Amino acid sequence: MGAAMRRIHVGNALSAFGLGFTVPYLYVYVAQVRGLGAMTAGLVLAVFAVAALIVLPFAGRAIVRRGPLPVLLVALVTAAIGALSLGLAGTAVAVLLSAAALGAGQAVMQPALATMIVDCSSAETRSRAFAMQFFLQNLGLGVGGLIGGHLVDATRVSSFTLLFAIEAAMFLLLVVVMVTVRMPHSPRIGEAPAASAKGSWRQLLGNRAMVQLCVLGFVLFFACYGQFESGLSAYGVEAAGISTSALGTALAANTAVIVVAQFLVLRFVERRRRSRVIAAVGLIWAVAWVAAGYAGLGHGSQEMATAAFISTYALFGLGEAMLSPTVAPLVADLAPSGMAGQYNSAFALVKQLALAVGPAVGGPMGASLHAPYIVTFLLFSLGITVLAVRLGRQLTEAQDQPWLARSRVVTRGGAAEPVPAEA
Repeated sequence: MGAAMRRIHVGNALSAFGLGFTVPYLYVYVAQVRGLGAMTAGLVLAVFAVAALIVLPFAGRAIVRRGPLPVLLVALVTAAIGALSLGLAGTAVAVLLSAAALGAGQAVMQPALATMIVDCSSAETRSRAFAMQFFLQNLGLGVGGLIGGHLVDATRVSSFTLLFAIEAAMFLLLVVVMVTVRMPHSPRIGEAPAASAKGSWRQLLGNRAMVQLCVLGFVLFFACYGQFESGLSAYGVEAAGISTSALGTALAANTAVIVVAQFLVLRFVERRRRSRVIAAVGLIWAVAWVAAGYAGLGHGSQEMATAAFISTYALFGLGEAMLSPTVAPLVADLAPSGMAGQYNSAFALVKQLALAVGPAVGGPMGASLHAPYIVTFLLFSLGITVLAVRLGRQLTEAQDQPWLARSRVVTRGGAAEPVPAEA
């Protein structure tokens, strides 16, 4: 890795570490510690999603026009102000405004950092760069949550203020790290003719492969990430009788599989068609939902049910490890030159939509409609496989199996040329 990429990875780890301090404890902080009630706490979580949906369409245009680094710095300062304000807020209005600032800043970080990885990597190194990003994000979240859990005390507001202050400090430290990054020059929409700037969203929506990838991405995030802390956990508690400690173990198993398997899995997926890898993830997640079905609907012992439920989260982690070096590089390869920020922001917007809709649909189903819940998301997982196979038909060889395209060019004694995205 070059110096710029090392700093970007440090930035990913620091931002995840800071978020890990506070995200698991937001509900308790707002509802109980500040005494603002469950309704306000639920609104805070909704504000995070709404803020992201509002700012991401503008973030993509800003990244394309100004570059990812200036946009990232603004997002970090905004998130730091939001985090610190949230730790000091004592009224519902102050809490919601602070959450909006933190949510907006946090949402913009993702496509900005992803675009910086694209700009600082080559086609040969991009999959490993995104795998490293995902690895460090999960490690940072896990370590941050672990330390935050030991610092927090539900009887003392000051302990939560400390957590949010640490989170703000992580974002500001990241500003210091990022200003030292020397980004390579890449095309900006501001340097292109005005017509190309005006038609950027139209161009993206006209890219059939990108539209299909966004649909697939929505199903991926809806059926997995959107269920982790809502529908699946509610199902585990209500249908399978899973204790809170076992639920924590399941979440830890998910993180552990990602951390341990990430680079072992990378060796496998680097030489496979990207569409086939995503299709395989759908099958793995289908097995995970079958295991969850056994945990809640089977008639085994409580120990077997707990083991099956933990296996569900572990299998989800294996699928996530396969997706991290596959989906993000594919988004980058579908983007025309200079448009990576727009495409990354569009895909992040799809992710936020799925994460907003997923809990709203899965939460009530997981808590009360146990069998329909399992069947529904089993079918969604199989749908991932079908959509991935269909996507593969829209991809060029360089997009679906870039390693093979590069090998053929090298064999012929030439240099690989970028393949334009399909329109």
